[in-house]
Amino acid sequence: MTSPASTDSVPPQLSAGPRPAPGPAADEGLARRLRALACTAPLHDLDARKANLAGEYSVYGMAEVALSAIDLVTLNMDFDTGADHDQIVARLIPRIAAQAQERPVAEHERVARWVLENLINVGSVDRGFRAVYGTFAADGTYVRRDYDFKLIEEVPGPGGSVYLRTTDEAVNVLVGALDTDVTSAQIAAEVKLEVLISRGRLADAQLAAEQARYRTVQYSETLRRALDATRRNVRAVDWLNTVPDMIAEALDHVADRYRHENAILTNIRRARDESEDPEQKRRAAELVDIVKDCIRRHTQLQSRLLEAGPLFRAEQDRQAFATPMTTSGIDLYGHLLAPVLPLPLEQAVRVTDAFFSRGTGLRTPVSVRVGDLVDILLTPPMEREHLGAEMPEPDLIATPDDSRFSEEQLAAATELLDLPADAPRRLSGLLAEARRTGDPDLAYLVALLAVHAASPPVGTAYRQGEEKLVFAVDDGTELDDPEFGGADLIVGTALLDVAGMAAGRTEAA
Repeated sequence: MTSPASTDSVPPQLSAGPRPAPGPAADEGLARRLRALACTAPLHDLDARKANLAGEYSVYGMAEVALSAIDLVTLNMDFDTGADHDQIVARLIPRIAAQAQERPVAEHERVARWVLENLINVGSVDRGFRAVYGTFAADGTYVRRDYDFKLIEEVPGPGGSVYLRTTDEAVNVLVGALDTDVTSAQIAAEVKLEVLISRGRLADAQLAAEQARYRTVQYSETLRRALDATRRNVRAVDWLNTVPDMIAEALDHVADRYRHENAILTNIRRARDESEDPEQKRRAAELVDIVKDCIRRHTQLQSRLLEAGPLFRAEQDRQAFATPMTTSGIDLYGHLLAPVLPLPLEQAVRVTDAFFSRGTGLRTPVSVRVGDLVDILLTPPMEREHLGAEMPEPDLIATPDDSRFSEEQLAAATELLDLPADAPRRLSGLLAEARRTGDPDLAYLVALLAVHAASPPVGTAYRQGEEKLVFAVDDGTELDDPEFGGADLIVGTALLDVAGMAAGRTEAA
């Protein structure tokens, strides 16, 4: 008798019915959505397992803390290094403390370390996550597949240190996408950013700018993995077509993004300077910092792209002429663990002591071997071009003039502030005289120069040999003006004893 789940028990009318669309293309959308759910599962699992902690931790939103941890690691890692573990924990503590301010700091730190260790998946063998999902093969049969991924991984650093780096899956979880083409996503994010800035929607533009920065980090990770694989085995990476095409495409991408980001930066600064809303100014200032960080990361990516070709040639020479291994590796399970487990403890200790005393390897001598020294001295030098490789012509772009005030307005304002040394004036009087010229922006420039003169750069004026300097003093009088508020400053001109200052410097020397 066959079981109800057997294929033999399926009625003929059902087996002859419509079958799922065959082929990987028809089922790719479902597989992508299943992988997207798998990447978010560890974050939801944190809230499900927080009840197992010793204590009352239901007040904490663990998934929210996990997203903050992924965000911090992504933004603090660099091309060559990653984020420091203790630094990430320290930056997570204020976010966790905001959820439960009455709880002690030691508990906040424990939550931060618990979330970070679960994102690394410390308890597993390979420190990764695995999800099982099903797809349909070309013949229509249902096939189960394993999807292995990591969110945060530990990588070795210089001096024996360990850094944290986020994976592509973690960045995709952070920006809400999966398996997205990096180049197209970066261009779309920056076009969206430019449109939002031009419409004055700085709150939405800040989110778009952060997503563009995450895509930049992901693009750098793609190149870094290719270079790391090249250092391990140059034959494992396609340096004939795939990597050269990727480098050429990435260099064009960086050049386009650099032009685009500089234009965006100009628009943000204009929006910041022209806006009168303090919240808009604050968001614009944050946008300036984010776009500057994008430009810095693109500059760093460009330098690594230019170094990729020489690195490949150096690794090719090193690995091609390396001495092949003549000994086979040791199977720890078959040669050591399986025979030792059935033995009594006193017999197993002798085996393990003998293995670990000889398995630590030889200590490399500090003295130079004569054979190596002879090889170095007799190796002919590599021929190099006398003037080096030809440098490409730089593509220079004229910086647009986004100044609010013209040279004529600056000259008119400077003439108004060119006061006699013994006849200072009130700011209110200077503003009224500036408005009588008919230029509505001249009063703003006069007010700006007067406020700047409240803390005059005396040292700079001495070094540049200036004979006089504009200053402003607040005597407590309130400014009565229809457009400006604050103090009615006393603006005057101070004469500088440049000759006496020079003589004093000569005597001191």
